[in-house]
Amino acid sequence: MKCEKIKLRALEPEDLELLYDWENNDSYWVISNTVAPFSKYTLKRYMENSHKSIYETGQLRLMIDILDEKKTIGTIDIFDFDPFHMRAGIGILIADEAHRRKGYASMALKCLTSYCFKTLLLHQLYCNILANNCESIDLFKKVGFTQAGIKKDWVKAADGYLDEYMFQMINPKE
Repeated sequence: MKCEKIKLRALEPEDLELLYDWENNDSYWVISNTVAPFSKYTLKRYMENSHKSIYETGQLRLMIDILDEKKTIGTIDIFDFDPFHMRAGIGILIADEAHRRKGYASMALKCLTSYCFKTLLLHQLYCNILANNCESIDLFKKVGFTQAGIKKDWVKAADGYLDEYMFQMINPKE
């Protein structure tokens, strides 16, 4: 899927090292609810099954590439796909800070929401964002998500508990 200056694409075998680095960067763990590192073996098995339909796995991970640079800068995920209620969660990572605040995340999020509403025919999308993650809050609001709730002291962090906001986007074409 090409959208503006980026492309969302399926996982390729050569993405293993990037995923290994990103998944094992413990600075992201509080955001992704991870508490232990991933082995290359585990990630390789995940990648080997990534060709399966979202209807089989309940999730879809796409890599975010900058078209001009032919560089992979992050991932965007659909998770908790619920084909009965027609909803799913979304998560995004722009791994290299040098590529943040340049519009790439916004482009990727717009591209993925379009795919979710036009191709998967979802009714709604949601995301959970820590209250101190102002960049993500701004990103999702900019794309059209609205805050639907707050979970108090939801995530345990090194310096205490953090609130988590839930944002939703209802399919605008319905």
